[in-house]
Amino acid sequence: MARDHGGGVDAAVARWGGTRDGWLDLSTGINPVPYPVGEISALAWNTLPDTGAMERLIAAARSFWNVPEGCAILPANGASALISRLPEITGCGAYIPAPTYNEYKAAFEGADKLGDGSKASGTHIYVHPNNPDGKLWPASVTEGNALTVIDESFCDVCPEQSHVHLAANEGVVVLKSFGKFWGLAGLRLGFMIGHPELIAKMKALQEPWSVNGPALEIGARALTDHKWANDTRARLAQDADRLDALMTGKGAKVVGGTTLFRLYEVDDAATWQDELAQGHVWSRIFPYSKTWLRLGLPAPDGWSQLEAAL
Repeated sequence: MARDHGGGVDAAVARWGGTRDGWLDLSTGINPVPYPVGEISALAWNTLPDTGAMERLIAAARSFWNVPEGCAILPANGASALISRLPEITGCGAYIPAPTYNEYKAAFEGADKLGDGSKASGTHIYVHPNNPDGKLWPASVTEGNALTVIDESFCDVCPEQSHVHLAANEGVVVLKSFGKFWGLAGLRLGFMIGHPELIAKMKALQEPWSVNGPALEIGARALTDHKWANDTRARLAQDADRLDALMTGKGAKVVGGTTLFRLYEVDDAATWQDELAQGHVWSRIFPYSKTWLRLGLPAPDGWSQLEAAL
């Protein structure tokens, strides 16, 4: 069974018409103004990814996220590639507080390692900030667990909230996603940060050349561009406020979110999605809530289309 995710604009086009490039996709939490990748070297395209390129990416990640000395960093083909193999390096039983990103539960169920899902489980998983409500978890959630996984895929908008310093503890790993904050989801790049022993177990499960050459090069370049990151955080904060003002003006109530996506309570989420879709704006609703509607941020040229659809 296909799991519930954002995206799926092709299906929306088939139902409501128009062309793919005429739709405004607000169903994901991906930065609509992506990092300018610039020129990519011929070596990145024409040769197998080499050790030097990987080392440059890891060094850039260590500096950007202030990764503690002694921690290992494993880049991979997107955070999802790490999540899917996570059950193979943990014991049985995982506590995954819901609602949250559904790939964790699916991975553990698929490996028959979910157990009863209680807090007594050895592995605890926290998405921080959480998807879809933006909940921030305290550092204390890591205490008393055999292993705590902290998914910080959306934490680059609020780096002061990061728990990456906890990755120095043997029982804590932190996951990072490159595609969301930098707006390059198609590049497929994610990171696992933690104790060298645990990271080595995950590395052994990865296929050869698990990060492609262009991703190594672009990732290292972007992770050293602190000015872009700071400017982007400021722009996202302004746009999130603008979106809140627009939605509350139409009767929606802010539930939470991050500056990459906003979660609203409305009278009937399916009706709102349908009405937005008639204006070729795609939104996100959830199978477990009839009133939650999530919207990503429009690109600078997309605000008028959203306003018209509302």
